[in-house]
Amino acid sequence: MTSREPPAPPHPEVARTPREPFGWLEARLLHDGSLARLGPDATAVLTLLALAADRRGASFYSRARMAERLGLARPALDAALARLLAHGLVAHRPWRHAHPDGVWQLLPPRLPDPAPRRGQPLPLHALLTSLGIPRNQTP
Repeated sequence: MTSREPPAPPHPEVARTPREPFGWLEARLLHDGSLARLGPDATAVLTLLALAADRRGASFYSRARMAERLGLARPALDAALARLLAHGLVAHRPWRHAHPDGVWQLLPPRLPDPAPRRGQPLPLHALLTSLGIPRNQTP
């Protein structure tokens, strides 16, 4: 097998280095299909939270501010946040009981369950996850 050089980018002289210490997303989200499962609105919200995150991955943006910054209607933003919560990519702590705003924290993506050995039954949660159905989570 021969190894080929990767194609040159349009500006090969430009080398990017991080300027900010926080807010990085793991490349695994792209490669494991997570972004496709999340959809464009949830991906945009995840990106906003990553850019706004502090060193603990926490962001304090209100839902109204997130919707305004992303150009999303509030119901679309709420649905996107619900998808991120369901996929275990964020956690939320409201300012007070039943308050919609609060602290949003990015969580590391969960590792996929190991594949069962040939001839062994697949656990139900692994089957549902393989079909793109997230596990139920309590925020």
